[in-house]
Amino acid sequence: MHSTSPTVQPIRLAIYDMDKTITRRATFGPFILHVLRRHAPLRALILPAMGVVTLGYLLGLLSRTRLKEINLRLLLGHRIKRERAARIAETFAAETLATNTLPGALARIESDRAAGYRIILATASYSFYVAAIAHALGIDTVIATDCITLDEQHFAPIIAGENCYDSAKLRKLEAWQIKEHIVRNQCYIRFYSDHVSDAPCLIWADEAHATNPHALLRRMAAERGWPVHNWA
Repeated sequence: MHSTSPTVQPIRLAIYDMDKTITRRATFGPFILHVLRRHAPLRALILPAMGVVTLGYLLGLLSRTRLKEINLRLLLGHRIKRERAARIAETFAAETLATNTLPGALARIESDRAAGYRIILATASYSFYVAAIAHALGIDTVIATDCITLDEQHFAPIIAGENCYDSAKLRKLEAWQIKEHIVRNQCYIRFYSDHVSDAPCLIWADEAHATNPHALLRRMAAERGWPVHNWA
């Protein structure tokens, strides 16, 4: 009598964008206001400069990456102490969970977790504060935008590698899989996002979920038969 080898179950991954997928609003604006209100009120003097930088981005004079780098430098300085950044991130995470999360998203995360999915947060936001939000949500894997390390105690407001956005997010996810020794055809992936910039990841996933989608993603979801979740 021949024994039958057991079927290997695929690794289940549920990957969530953060801004406007798990949260009601984008997080960087609230992060700026949180820092100014609770940690560095005198930095409010830089708001006009941030406005000018944002206008430069809207006019096509600055890339999204440079916009983020300049605004972070204006907010926290050119040499950011990790200990201070961690304190800010902790209070911001608490505020985010209290005022800027979508119950439907949180319920779906718990449902995926109960179904055996490993939950991953993949976002263009800065990893130093996203990690605190992820920890508060019980998520231990974060793919986000990293900053250049200066030394053990400090980092710079300069993006290390790529801004975790659009196709760069997919490249970061694939690099993470290689690091974790996860073979793509041996895993089953759900991906959740509100924005068409995540189209490369949504197409790559086994299941694409359009969550609180804006018009372009809603149209794309309709064309491709993707489910739409209106958690907002």
